[in-house]
Amino acid sequence: MSKYDVLAQPYKICNVEIKNRFTVIPMTMGGLSYDEEGGFSDNLINYFELRAKGGFGLIIPGAAATDYHVDPYSALGPNVNTNKHWQERAKVLTETVHKHGTKIFCQLTMGLGRNYPGLPGPSENPVWRNPNEKCPVLTREQIKQKIADMIEGAVVAKECGYDGVEMHAMHWGYLLDQFGMAFFNRRDDEYGGSLENRLRAAKELVEGIHEKCGRDFPVGMRLGLKTYIKDFDKATLTGEEEVGRTLEEGVEIAKLLESYGYDFLDVDTGTYDAFYYACPPMYNPQGFMIPLAAKAKAVTNIPIIAGGRMQDYDLAAEAVEKGEIDAVGLGRPSLADPDYPNKVMAGEVEKIRPCIGCNMGCFRRCVETGEPVSCAVNPQAARELVMGLKPGNGEKKVVVVGGGIAGMEAARTSALRGYKVTLFEKSDHLGGHVVEAGAHSFKSEIAKLNKWYQNELKELGVDVKLNHEPCINCIKKQEPDAIILATGTDVSMPLIPGLDKAITSLDAIDHPEKLGNKVVIVGGGLVGCEIALDEANHGKDVTVIEALDDIMAAGGASAPYPNKQMICDLFENKGVKVYTSTKLVEVTDSGIVAEKADGTRVNFEADSVVSALGFRPTPNLKEEWSELGVPMCEVGDATGAATIMKAIWEAYEAANNI
Repeated sequence: MSKYDVLAQPYKICNVEIKNRFTVIPMTMGGLSYDEEGGFSDNLINYFELRAKGGFGLIIPGAAATDYHVDPYSALGPNVNTNKHWQERAKVLTETVHKHGTKIFCQLTMGLGRNYPGLPGPSENPVWRNPNEKCPVLTREQIKQKIADMIEGAVVAKECGYDGVEMHAMHWGYLLDQFGMAFFNRRDDEYGGSLENRLRAAKELVEGIHEKCGRDFPVGMRLGLKTYIKDFDKATLTGEEEVGRTLEEGVEIAKLLESYGYDFLDVDTGTYDAFYYACPPMYNPQGFMIPLAAKAKAVTNIPIIAGGRMQDYDLAAEAVEKGEIDAVGLGRPSLADPDYPNKVMAGEVEKIRPCIGCNMGCFRRCVETGEPVSCAVNPQAARELVMGLKPGNGEKKVVVVGGGIAGMEAARTSALRGYKVTLFEKSDHLGGHVVEAGAHSFKSEIAKLNKWYQNELKELGVDVKLNHEPCINCIKKQEPDAIILATGTDVSMPLIPGLDKAITSLDAIDHPEKLGNKVVIVGGGLVGCEIALDEANHGKDVTVIEALDDIMAAGGASAPYPNKQMICDLFENKGVKVYTSTKLVEVTDSGIVAEKADGTRVNFEADSVVSALGFRPTPNLKEEWSELGVPMCEVGDATGAATIMKAIWEAYEAANNI
């Protein structure tokens, strides 16, 4: 018996049996999802097949467009009702997933509303992050048409072999969500006013689908149980200033949706206005959704799937065992490791490649830069046919210099391709800067990632040489066919008077006991802000000084929107003072002297000053070792200070092309 056996138990949604408690919850996948004619691409079908093989009992792909009358929106991809090629490829997708005993539901969207410019909503509201632009208002006839298109989409989905449908969505502030909230819905017809009126569209949807598709065809709702907003484009960290949906109203909605005929609820939190609850970063604790979902479960008799920081398999198993939820919704963790369920059910949880909640490869690429979704820690994710592992090119010896995250990924990928790999690391441990990054209380997943890599290298037989900084003669003895330099960075120490009196960022993380009660952190990048958050969590008086006009904004390492939004709100909540456009002039015995944009100088008193002014690459070995005549490349921090994503992706690509 394993404590994870409960997650392997089947359950039913309506009359459809799901083989276990693991669900791939919907995510917008982006540009690699469709072929030129608007059908599911081979890449996307392969992506979902890998998750079906990996043990997921239910897969719900991201929202599919149905409206071809009111506001057809191309960003959602082809229309299920009008695109015959989409329908044919959908049949291939469902048949492929079914081969592995996995069920698949089609998520259908009624629209995105004021989340995007130009799209209509129930009332005139400011467009998200565009306060000067207002969304058009839907007429009663347009609402009816949208509902009819959704019902038609459900019929099409059933004909294509989907096992059920999920309504998109009374979550994240999308159109149905806007109808459901009095804050966004100020209509005076039958679709506004009372809660029942605001839910009328949701009621008419499920009734219409049951009429057309039969009562045994499952219909679910993606439901945000609490929105955490205090105004347009403003989140409430604690939820105490809620103007959207309270948990009490969310629970009442769950009861009403069941009474209307919904067969399951796929629950989470947040809206675009409170994106750090909608797409929670690492600063939100694992399993925070469980007590909220349990409230809905307590008053309903239909299955509850809970998503949002649900990667902790121990918490998930306990919640299912206690009847607080019925199934676990995994979006980003399914990107990080397609075999997550099989590894849990086999009791091999240490083999799971962890999602680190960074939002870099998923949210940032899809929502902020318009690129196809992938994963910071899994470079193949959602592009397996494009960036898959290549077979090795003969018997080769590969030397990797540096045992940080880039070096470990380079060694792992090289070994997976069948090469003999030797890794040199000058310190007595592996991990490089992720050791410090994983030391923060809110970044335990990074420490797990470091352990995962070390376990992988051990299982793959990589020869790891610790306490060994190689010289050119050491490398010659290895007779390598390729060398990958992942030599990392040192802390940057610009020529600023008194800077030697400051504590470096790495020393501050490794030895927090060195920091006094009043701390000034110079440098408002990710490293500095996370040190500030950790110290504020311990009750310290913390000030952050940043030369740029915003924090966490430096180039390619700038933080994804949910992460930055949450850091800023946490700073406000914990009293962290932030001074931007303020440049360090000198570190003194009693603090620092800084200069504002207008040239005025200000003294900041401190017990401790932390220098978080970035990193610089270690001395270049590529030129020094050129006489070896061996192909060499540099990856990760060796090419400039890197995010974990940059380090892993560069290392994977370099090793995959040897």
